[in-house]
Amino acid sequence: MHNANWDDLRYVLAVAETGSLSAAARQLGVNHATVLRHVHAFEAAHGGPVFDRTPQGYAVLADRARVIDAARDAASAMENVARLMAGSRTPFLGTVRISATDTLCTTILPQVAARIMAKSEGLRLEIRNSNAHDDFARMQADIAVRPSVRLSDDMTGSIAAHMAFAEYATPDAPDLWLGLSGHLSRAVPAEWMAAHVAHDETAASANSFVTLRDMAGEGVGHAILPCILGDADPRLTRLDGRFPGMTVPLWVASHADLADSPRIRMVASRLVRRIQAHDTALSGG
Repeated sequence: MHNANWDDLRYVLAVAETGSLSAAARQLGVNHATVLRHVHAFEAAHGGPVFDRTPQGYAVLADRARVIDAARDAASAMENVARLMAGSRTPFLGTVRISATDTLCTTILPQVAARIMAKSEGLRLEIRNSNAHDDFARMQADIAVRPSVRLSDDMTGSIAAHMAFAEYATPDAPDLWLGLSGHLSRAVPAEWMAAHVAHDETAASANSFVTLRDMAGEGVGHAILPCILGDADPRLTRLDGRFPGMTVPLWVASHADLADSPRIRMVASRLVRRIQAHDTALSGG
């Protein structure tokens, strides 16, 4: 790669990673104007914009996702060459960003991530705690770990385990439900609640299963929770009540445009293997 183009690409990658010109400038140790000049130079040389300029910052355009991932691979390759020249061998250098639900981020994912990194010198995992499903549209994740009946057409991945849901409450809880709001309104248990629970049967709602667990633990009402959360809480009892229980596939998935990246493919396969070791707890066994 021509040195000028490589230099421009470094700046483009920094903006993609940080989401703003000012944050990229701080990361690179330069000023705002320098970053902007290199981004404009790269876009001019390659026939069009890479970013959508929004009030919230710079978001990578969806059709430029592969450009950014190639930039990460190029940066990793350059670092790898330097290390190999110094006598070390690090085949999977670089950052992989993982988006997962708060349930997974507070239960199994810290251990899973630690064990993957322990076996992968030079690999850095960035964990994003999010119940949203649009991380890929905004280019804020490389891999998603989340329960879903099926993947969207632009995603590809593997089922690592199955996540069970059940009804939980304290012994003295009122006969009222805790509703699923926000992003959780798209979760599979929310479909059952919409069909079987009237609005006046709910005491409160939340957009986080971790928050719902704690509300149920305080005796506010009955909550539908992932069994890996509910079973571990000594305040709660799993009930065979109105909710029949259900199990949802737990996917490790990437956007189709990113799935062929060696680094992402390697991390995804290791995530699947490590998550499978927790299948009993995830499935409520």
